[in-house]
Amino acid sequence: MTSLVTDTRVVFSRELRPVVRDPFSVIFSMIQPLFFLGLFAPLLPGDESLQWFVPGIIVMSCLFGSSMTGSNLLYEIQTGSHERMLVTPLRRPALLIGRALKEIVPMLAQAVLIVVVCIPFGFELHLGGALLGVAILAGFCIGLGALSYTLALASKNKEWLFWTVQQTLLFPLLLLAGVLLPLDNGPGWLKTLSKINPMTYVVDAERALFNGDVWTRQTLAGLIAAALVGALGLTVGVRAMQRSD
Repeated sequence: MTSLVTDTRVVFSRELRPVVRDPFSVIFSMIQPLFFLGLFAPLLPGDESLQWFVPGIIVMSCLFGSSMTGSNLLYEIQTGSHERMLVTPLRRPALLIGRALKEIVPMLAQAVLIVVVCIPFGFELHLGGALLGVAILAGFCIGLGALSYTLALASKNKEWLFWTVQQTLLFPLLLLAGVLLPLDNGPGWLKTLSKINPMTYVVDAERALFNGDVWTRQTLAGLIAAALVGALGLTVGVRAMQRSD
């Protein structure tokens, strides 16, 4: 176990180093979520629209960033760098877990930047709830990142397959979670699909927590959904990495 922890730390540091050297990549990845924030928030009724919309946008930036991160591994596979990593003494599970844990850092940076941008426009920050919300979102990011790496391993030299699956799943997950528009008045079939989308519960939990409502049913449901996604992603990802050649 000690060796696994050490190897995971090595991989985590390796994956984090490019982010630290080039922080503008994190800022650049926020352009699309900020566009959605600027264009959709004014359309929502009421003075509390930012309190409803900002937590959803933070989850959205997590979804965008974590789901695309497998492209980095896909590039390493195509250039032969991944093969060289496989023959090192590093344990195979650490190659996946360290990569997945790295996703927490960009998510945290993006969440802070989005909140800082929105506070002058009337967004009210409840720090305790927000910190718990970020902790729940961290588990969700780990799972999404691990699933993205799994998709990259399955795609191998077929880059088009990775982007086709990623883009096909991205926007249905986003829209069915009610990130951009509420689904309260939607048809029954849409609400049913929303209920089987784990991201729905994470978004509801983030909205409750960022508004200071900590001890709620939404928080518990979001915690369970994020934990399940994290566990599923790591389980599938570690198995895929162990079988990688």
